[in-house]
Amino acid sequence: MRIIPSSELIINADGSIFHLHLKPEQLADIVILVGDPGRVAMIADYFDTRECEVSNREFLTVTGSYKGKRMTVMSTGIGIGNIDICVTELDALANIDFETRQVKETFRQLTLVRLGTSGAIQQDIEVGEAVFSRTSLGFDGLLSYYEGRDSVCDLELERAFEEHTSWYKKLPAPYFVNAHNDLFELFKDSTREGITIAAPGFYAPQGRWVRIAPHDLQLNEKIESFRFGERRITNFEMEGSALAGLAALLGHRAATICTIIAQRVAKNACTDYKPFVRKMIEMALDKLASL
Repeated sequence: MRIIPSSELIINADGSIFHLHLKPEQLADIVILVGDPGRVAMIADYFDTRECEVSNREFLTVTGSYKGKRMTVMSTGIGIGNIDICVTELDALANIDFETRQVKETFRQLTLVRLGTSGAIQQDIEVGEAVFSRTSLGFDGLLSYYEGRDSVCDLELERAFEEHTSWYKKLPAPYFVNAHNDLFELFKDSTREGITIAAPGFYAPQGRWVRIAPHDLQLNEKIESFRFGERRITNFEMEGSALAGLAALLGHRAATICTIIAQRVAKNACTDYKPFVRKMIEMALDKLASL
């Protein structure tokens, strides 16, 4: 059995994993992921008990319980690269023996749910709605660095999208990964289903133009008009594709739910969106506590 070198999996002197600074015993099976460290406190305020609080860089983690269910809430910061770190290190905490540096014989499956904010790209989706990313569309290219990429992707959907948009070949190849079906069933009565783009940036990768124009000024219009059967692309965010893809490759359950805070078609945004986010959090905590 492979022994993982210390350069590939860095463990701190106190026995915690390199970036997250968590120890294996501090991780619950249910993990809520948020971008903003401030949102960790908002969620942890609902916990009945708290076991620990750990902070390093943008990664702030609290483990506790809600309605008797043990949960961890963690901030990831912004972007796909941080999700690569978080999911890999969370899996290591669950499934690598830190003493032997080998994969454990018994697999531990995590439930990873991202609660984020997002911009809608369909006119009928309103600010304040919660969208469940039944499928995540990655513009980031991360998953192509991993073995087995095609085994967890919808290749037919990928080809149809590339053809419809006349995809620029110098961009990373887009990929489509489904959320875990258990989580879709759990949340489908409280959210709107969608296909969500995870972009590798906030500006040009999402069609925004400040001083440098996007390569394809019509790309968002092409995205808005894309249909695959009755399905359509609903919203933009920045992390969900890596979460869905890495979790699928590693055998974990994952999903992304986002509160809509901007209407990209109508070109308006809401900066006072905390009440909408709080409503999403309360719904998600109650659903996860029922698992």
